[in-house]
Amino acid sequence: MYKVYGGIASRAFRVLWLLEELGQTYELIPSKPHDSAVIALNPSGKIPVLQDGTAALTDSTAILTYLADKHGGFTYSAGTIERARQDSLTHAVLDELDAVLWTAARHSFVLPEERRVPDVKDSLKWEFARNLDRLADRIEGPFLMGETMTIADIIATHCVNWAIGAKFPVENAAISDYAATMRDRPAFKRVREFQAA
Repeated sequence: MYKVYGGIASRAFRVLWLLEELGQTYELIPSKPHDSAVIALNPSGKIPVLQDGTAALTDSTAILTYLADKHGGFTYSAGTIERARQDSLTHAVLDELDAVLWTAARHSFVLPEERRVPDVKDSLKWEFARNLDRLADRIEGPFLMGETMTIADIIATHCVNWAIGAKFPVENAAISDYAATMRDRPAFKRVREFQAA
């Protein structure tokens, strides 16, 4: 059985969502960054960490890629044009959405207070909105790549939800509709139930 170290309000949500979609059994070990159990598996102290037997895997995107490849779902086969397009979308979401949100988080509460530049957030909100519009143009529907849901959809939806929680405006109607459809998936709802518990 897989063990996932992290919390629902972190990128661990992505890993749990994919495990639910894949129908895999797992144990969630609620952990915060730099908890001793996390540092024992990941010296950087970052979450999530996926434990598969004696192996500890880090970075949510690497974990998603591993699980999707291992279980043959939510990904295209390596070496195909479709996989290259999927990877392109994944990296675009990481570069243009996730990185912007993470920069905002660092300047809100992660960095030492004397290193924060709160005024940068207005610029980041503008950049995020522009990048959402670009992503909306790439949606083939109902998923980013048409009829096949991939790990890029999990990361993109997580970023949209993160943005809403961080009070970043999500005004693009196509993105709002897309994210609402994704949040309606049973696997997504099962992970959200951890928050209510």
